[in-house]
Amino acid sequence: MSTAIALAGPGDADKVMDLMARYHADAGLPHDDTHRAQVTRPLLDGSPLGAVWLIGPKSSPLGYVMVTFGWSMAHGGMVGWLEECYIRPSVRGRGIGTEVLHAVAVNLGRAGMQAMHAILPAADPDVAARFCTRAGFRPLRDVRMMTDPL
Repeated sequence: MSTAIALAGPGDADKVMDLMARYHADAGLPHDDTHRAQVTRPLLDGSPLGAVWLIGPKSSPLGYVMVTFGWSMAHGGMVGWLEECYIRPSVRGRGIGTEVLHAVAVNLGRAGMQAMHAILPAADPDVAARFCTRAGFRPLRDVRMMTDPL
């Protein structure tokens, strides 16, 4: 299997926003169109702080992946954060998400990224953990994440 992925740009905003709205509704996330546009627009415009990829045919994408970038002393350089990975329900269970997430990670690794992190949702961490494990993620020992919302 070889699912096409393409870096999304400004011309893909409507498609990305539609897929994000579907994902946020399915996941029960509180984000609205204003929030989605505010967060995603800089990435679609080429910000070096992250990227969005469309999955499948550009005319009717099957989903998307959003990764943001940071720097890590522990990992020795650039790291990525898997922010969102959404596959339309009608095509789930075929390995598309796993294949795409692995391909994104491999390509980012070739570009110098040292590690990619995923934060698992509290609502259903086992499903998310199985998906991430299939794509190459593994739990870190002795790590607990905390956040100070600014």
